[in-house]
Amino acid sequence: MTHVLIATDGSEQSLKAARYLRSLLDPVSLERVSVLAVVRPLAAVPFASDFGEEEHAARQAEDPGGYSFHRAAQEAVELVAEELKDMTPNVDTLIRGGAPADQIIRVADELEADLIVIGGRGKGAVRAIVLGSVAYQVLHHATCPVLVTR
Repeated sequence: MTHVLIATDGSEQSLKAARYLRSLLDPVSLERVSVLAVVRPLAAVPFASDFGEEEHAARQAEDPGGYSFHRAAQEAVELVAEELKDMTPNVDTLIRGGAPADQIIRVADELEADLIVIGGRGKGAVRAIVLGSVAYQVLHHATCPVLVTR
């Protein structure tokens, strides 16, 4: 049985990664799925979301103090979890704060994940090194296999 950790940053790529996982794994072999979002503290954009960007902006404008990046992260993990709920009854969501790559690797270790699935943004190798791509860092530092989708 397999435990998969899917990391989402609220991007369309992370939703595509979840959909790709559906086509890749037989539900019989899937024991558990954990969906993780990491909110960056003290960053200019703590959580980037492609899901309903106008809706997020409108909510933030209506209630600047009430609509948080934590809530945007929660909505993103729920959207990805919804995509996978019919594959296994064991789909859980997590939100952590910190550096995304570090938290993804840490959570994978804590949960003893068999596979990390992460959507890549399609940056070249040189740009990934210079920009510190989350997918690049996870791919090279995780202790379990990593599937990066485009």
